[in-house]
Amino acid sequence: MTVATKKAVVLFSGGLDSMLAVRLMQLQGLQVEAINIRTQFACCGKTASDMAAYLGVRLSVVNAGEDYYRVIRNPEFGYGRGANPCVDCRIFMFDIARERMEEVGGDLVVSGEVLGQRPNSQGRRDLERIEVRSGLEGRLLRPLSARLLPETIAEQEGWIVRRQLHAISGRSRKELIRIARELGFSSAHIPAPSTGCMLTQKTFAPRVFDLLSNEQLDREWSYEMLKIGRHIRITDDTKVIVGRREGENEMMEHMARRDDAPSVVLLRPQGYPGPAVMVIGECSDANTQMAGGLLLKYAGRCESPLQVLMSRCGEDTVIDVNRLESAHAAATL
Repeated sequence: MTVATKKAVVLFSGGLDSMLAVRLMQLQGLQVEAINIRTQFACCGKTASDMAAYLGVRLSVVNAGEDYYRVIRNPEFGYGRGANPCVDCRIFMFDIARERMEEVGGDLVVSGEVLGQRPNSQGRRDLERIEVRSGLEGRLLRPLSARLLPETIAEQEGWIVRRQLHAISGRSRKELIRIARELGFSSAHIPAPSTGCMLTQKTFAPRVFDLLSNEQLDREWSYEMLKIGRHIRITDDTKVIVGRREGENEMMEHMARRDDAPSVVLLRPQGYPGPAVMVIGECSDANTQMAGGLLLKYAGRCESPLQVLMSRCGEDTVIDVNRLESAHAAATL
């Protein structure tokens, strides 16, 4: 088999690291297929498709699905500073990449990872662990740091030339940008650093841990709601979400109508500015009144009689605001 018939599956985010990994494999004469594995918590979807087109490679997009929630709930190798199970996440993704490699008759999986770039998943021990646990021992090439790592089977057999690979380590992008320019990347196609995974964010992680502690079912709907509004846990079984802007109010209305939504109560102001408020869990009168109190707390001033539209189980009811006044004073964050 000639080098031209060898095929690499590249784990592709559309960031600079993965773009360089693709280009380096193209320069070595390999056929390249890119795979982008999407989770709810990353932000590289459009970038990946645009950059794959720029590089002239086929891009397969795989949604992580519900299996990914089990990784978040029970990571074997723990969390980073937030709710990010980085090593387990990489094993999960490389396992998918390995399956794709086998489906398309590929010969190796390639990643743009850089030794020491990310402290939670790119230490030397982490890179080795990810390779072994994903079933890719000897078949996972990291061309940006390859000369600092053990040889892969491809290098040993001579269809990847090791001296044409790199020995980059650490968090600086300077060497990556230099290589990109050397390889002919235009400035417009050298992407800025990604904002990364939401699970790493200190303000977002508590919402994830609250969900894991109080809900036993890993529903896609519940994880999507983590990204919307202000979250307030009022009992072990119940939380309230308050919209912070018009777009979030509209999203909450959409989420409440979805077929996979659990039983919720949605409150919306009628004829005056204010947030949508959702009750998730025990939708008792007391909890609904507490949610109504939060709506009034954040509502705009209006002289006309105030009314609230309550949606429950597909039915809408207009509530006189006087029913909620007592809850208004009790509503606290």
